[in-house]
Amino acid sequence: MSARTKARKRALDILYVADIRQIPIDDALVAETQRAMNEPERSSSWGYARDIVQGVIEHRPEIDELIETYSQGWTLQRMPTIDRAILRIGIWELSHNPDIPHPVAISEAVELAQSLSTDDSASFVNGLLARIASTISA
Repeated sequence: MSARTKARKRALDILYVADIRQIPIDDALVAETQRAMNEPERSSSWGYARDIVQGVIEHRPEIDELIETYSQGWTLQRMPTIDRAILRIGIWELSHNPDIPHPVAISEAVELAQSLSTDDSASFVNGLLARIASTISA
C-alpha cells in the first residue's frame, strides 16, 4: 500500500471520527497530530493525511455544496457517514490537489468505499465523483 493510500485512510479516520463524535474536525486533527508525534513509524503517511484534512476543513462549504448539488436524491445527512468522508476527500483531491490525476482520486475513493462501506457505496461514490470531475478542469 502506497504512502498516499495510507494517508487517505488516516484522513478518512479523522473525518469519520469527527463526524461520528460530532466534534469539530480541527479537534480531531489536533488529537491525531499528537498521536502521530508518538508514532514515528507512521510518519510517511502523516503529512499528506494532514494536508487532506486541512484542505477539507478549509474548503468544506464548497465541497459540501458540490456533494449536495451532484448527489441526485441524496442529502448529506442521508448519506452514510463513511461515504460523506470519502466524498469530501475525493472532492478535495479533484478540486485542490493538482498533483493527483482525476482517475487516481476517483479510483482511490471507490476503493475505500468498496472496502469500508455498503454494497452500493462504491458505485455511488464513483458516479458522483465522475460527475464532479467532469466539471473541473484537470
